[in-house]
Amino acid sequence: MVLRLTPIAPVLLGVTLAQVALGLMATLIPLLLLRSGVATPVIGLVASAYFAGFLAGALSAARIVASVGHIRAFTVFAACAAITAQMLVFEDGPWVVGATRLVMGYASSGLFLVAESWIHERADGTTRGRFFGAYQAVNWGASALGPLLLGVVRPQANLFAFVGAAFAAALLPMALTHQPNPSILQNRRLSLRRLFAISPVGVVCCLASGLLNAGFYAMMPVFLDRNGFDAAAISSFASAVLVAALVVQYPLGLLADVVERRKLTLLVLAVSLAGAVGILLLAGHSLALLIVFGCMMSCGMSPLYGLGAGQTNDRLERGDTVGAAGGLLFCWSMGAAIGPTLAGSLMGPLGPVGLFLYLVVSLLLLAGFVVLRMLRRGEVPLEEQSPLPPGSTAPPRLPALAPAPRMKS
Repeated sequence: MVLRLTPIAPVLLGVTLAQVALGLMATLIPLLLLRSGVATPVIGLVASAYFAGFLAGALSAARIVASVGHIRAFTVFAACAAITAQMLVFEDGPWVVGATRLVMGYASSGLFLVAESWIHERADGTTRGRFFGAYQAVNWGASALGPLLLGVVRPQANLFAFVGAAFAAALLPMALTHQPNPSILQNRRLSLRRLFAISPVGVVCCLASGLLNAGFYAMMPVFLDRNGFDAAAISSFASAVLVAALVVQYPLGLLADVVERRKLTLLVLAVSLAGAVGILLLAGHSLALLIVFGCMMSCGMSPLYGLGAGQTNDRLERGDTVGAAGGLLFCWSMGAAIGPTLAGSLMGPLGPVGLFLYLVVSLLLLAGFVVLRMLRRGEVPLEEQSPLPPGSTAPPRLPALAPAPRMKS
């Protein structure tokens, strides 16, 4: 297993360190802004800045990689993230944080772009599943490690030094690798209008995945803080829901082989809705109950991107898979850039409960759309379904530089 992963070991190590940093920042920033008396809508806007930067990176970071190669590009993106994190040690006002989060989102987009296109190029038909399985495990596991630090260290601006150090360390495996740069192939993209015509449910699920997951993960620390939970409790909650999202991916993939995609989408939406209603009714009660319902939400919402991408791939023509992935990523990024701002704007006048009113309404609207499409269009036979892409909250795959998939004859 170690030998098999050798071609992608540098990116796995780099992504592990970067995800630890990102996981810590995702919980630390809203807590520090709350301590400074920043209004909830502004916290939502700051959270959205990260995803706006991520969206910009999805549109343009590929040019940097094509210009200087994967290894140099990875070190540039990691260095930019480290520098912006270190700036927050000295100034953590909301507008400075928002600006640095914008840069951080762009840098993160570039990091994941390099990592995933590297894995695509190094994988073949016998290793692709193992490689991406390892990559997803690293993504989810490292994301869950970051918030745990807040269970033992008081939230403070000095922790941004640790974040910067983690990003700086992330560039070392790539800078020292003897592996050659992957080749870069240009891939044709599909317009959003064309994608929506191919699979309305697939496109809307990817958009909703960004709206729901980004809103939930960005504003949940604010919700818990407003309900009297301390930093240790918030870090435990954040880690638990991330681990739950990791654990559910493989069983869901097995289920997707025997259940039609839209029916499975309704199932995970029902689980998420039950979790959201549970928290809505039990806000301020025991942490254990909140973690249980939070894990239900995470288990239900984390697969939405994979389900949306899978539904779209089921209906694509040969050769359009990689191009379509770029459009679906754009939909996710757009939703993720809007979600925290929408949730924060509702939490301002309505209080913490506004987050879950936003989530409940969004889940119901998505479920209604899926049901409407099921009534208007038949399902794809199970034997013709494509393999289910793994779900992700941080973030979906960035395939702009990935080689075209090998097609079976």
